[in-house]
Amino acid sequence: MIVMPVHNALDEAFAIARREGRAALLPYLTGGMPDPDRFVDVAVAILEAGGDALEIGIPFSDPLLDGPVIQSTQQRALDAGITPARCLDFAAAINARAAQPLIFMTAYNPVLAYGLERFCRDARAAGIVGLIVTDVPLEEQAELRGAAGANQIHLIAFATPTSTPERLQALAGAASGFVYGASVAGVTGARDSVVATAEPMVRAVREVTDVPIAVGFGIAGPRQAAEVAAFADGVAVGTALVRLLDETPPEDRIEAAQRFIRELRDAARREVGDVSYVQ
Repeated sequence: MIVMPVHNALDEAFAIARREGRAALLPYLTGGMPDPDRFVDVAVAILEAGGDALEIGIPFSDPLLDGPVIQSTQQRALDAGITPARCLDFAAAINARAAQPLIFMTAYNPVLAYGLERFCRDARAAGIVGLIVTDVPLEEQAELRGAAGANQIHLIAFATPTSTPERLQALAGAASGFVYGASVAGVTGARDSVVATAEPMVRAVREVTDVPIAVGFGIAGPRQAAEVAAFADGVAVGTALVRLLDETPPEDRIEAAQRFIRELRDAARREVGDVSYVQ
């Protein structure tokens, strides 16, 4: 597979976090949720509080890797009329108010229906610099990777604890921006600890590529963020943040989200003398 070289604000975000001695923080929000009218305000507030990049989920009726919390928000987003075009509008509005990079996370079907080249062109115009498509295997990514690369968008590769050495070697040839390491072989959702499965996976990925590795699927709060920051380049937080917003009264959401993000960012700072992280 020929990978077009891409370098954009996402690379800079990881570089800045590394220089500051911490893991990059990558919060996730389902597009438009929990309130389409306030979504942009909440997203900007999260970035202002310390998010290094924002993952925006484009809702799909059959999300492959999402647990019940995010599945629920995706269905509600669809019921509220949130489409890929609406998510592009959200991204453009966020990009106009915040400097941090934006990433779309979605299934392949919405992208294919929109048109690969048109989607990537419009995504780039809206400020998107990374694309996570959860259900397209490496062997079938060539066309999408070409469209993304032509628009200077990183197509993010996935690794899991069950990825074989051969699979990781193939992944290394396509890795761009960062590798998304799923902490468990399952769906998204907060968990008590992810170290036992995530750390060996991260070390295995490091053997085949120097592209940054962010760990997601299971970051429930500051304790898990601190654990992951000791060995990974990034911490991706979805379910815990989505649940917090769902359970918080609308008038308190921005304050609650910012407090949570600040706690995560503080936790993602590595202790002085920590030698477990090698880049």
